[in-house]
Amino acid sequence: MKSIFTAYLRASLIFKISIALVLGIIAGFLLGEQAAVLAPFGDLLLRLLTFLIIPLILFTLIVGVNQTNIANLGRMGSKVFIYYTVTSALAIIVGLLVASILQPGKGMRLTGNETFDVPENPGIVQVLLNIVPSNIVTAFTEMNLLGIIFTALAFGIAISVMRSSEKHVGLGESLLTTVNSLNEASLIILKAILQYVPIGIFAIIANTVGSQGIDTLISLGGMIGIFYIALLVHIVLYVILLLLFRIKPGSFFKHARTPIITAFVTQSSTGTLPLTLDAAKKMRVSKSLYGFSIPLGATVNMDGAAIRIAVSAVFAANVAGTTLTISDMLMVVLIGTLASIGTAGVPGAGIVMIATVFVQLGLPMEAVALLTAIDALIGMGATAVNVTGDLVGTRLIDQHEKRRQI
Repeated sequence: MKSIFTAYLRASLIFKISIALVLGIIAGFLLGEQAAVLAPFGDLLLRLLTFLIIPLILFTLIVGVNQTNIANLGRMGSKVFIYYTVTSALAIIVGLLVASILQPGKGMRLTGNETFDVPENPGIVQVLLNIVPSNIVTAFTEMNLLGIIFTALAFGIAISVMRSSEKHVGLGESLLTTVNSLNEASLIILKAILQYVPIGIFAIIANTVGSQGIDTLISLGGMIGIFYIALLVHIVLYVILLLLFRIKPGSFFKHARTPIITAFVTQSSTGTLPLTLDAAKKMRVSKSLYGFSIPLGATVNMDGAAIRIAVSAVFAANVAGTTLTISDMLMVVLIGTLASIGTAGVPGAGIVMIATVFVQLGLPMEAVALLTAIDALIGMGATAVNVTGDLVGTRLIDQHEKRRQI
């Protein structure tokens, strides 16, 4: 037994995750809905990862702020914002082009029995207000990532000011040393949690496959297939961007594969944050950059969800027996890009985004009910691309910053 455990610890993480994926799919098909008994093991993985989100963001960003100056931080922040906005719009365009060519839902018709209650969209203004938490404790307990980022930046800058002040330099250095130590302790805990990741992934994928079943795959398989084709096209664009910046895609995906696969299985960009931060660290990205860009990306950068909006809009138009005009498609790009930011942090954010766009275009809300049947299967691919986009953007900006310093 001890030798088996030792062999498990020594095996590479990606090998263990790959085996877990295959076994999870097999278990899901064999057990069907009974695979739900494995759900607690998957829930435990999400809890373990969520447990580390706050300390990793808080300590990493405070340390990162103190490794650069405020001017550099502001410049990198503007690049991050521009990248996230442009790639979200580009993702919607990719989704529209692929869906317009392959026409998901063609030949299907709504029965009139579909119903769906649309969750409330808080809007961009509320999301922007959430950046500044009214209560620092509430920001942590409610997992308000934007609020946590703001808190980390505020304290990071304050410590930086103390370190440059003759009056408080000693206290500032002591605080930074303490935060650095806590950050290292968080990374040690993360290494331990990584050993449980394959077990949690096995449980989650088995439960997902078992609950979805083969009937769902057959009835809406065309929509699922076209959506994943659009995701692959967008990933090709990521690869092209990496090559343009002289970054080897092989090396990038070697470090990024663990958070990408975990995001695919868990359908949670936020829950995958500890692994995404760890991947950026292994890529030797500046801590002051990834400590900010990765948590922000998990909140507002949703390339996969943007593609989902576009493909879903074409699908809804087809099942309703209408077509999207050029002006409609332009509206999808505009509203979809804004919606991907405006629904940040909302449970079931993907469905909220879709519903927001459907309302603006006058598409039938009944189509949303159809899409909820494949929400898990679509959400898996969308989340994986969301995380990929965060890491690609962070890596590109880091490369650009390093070239600038030469």
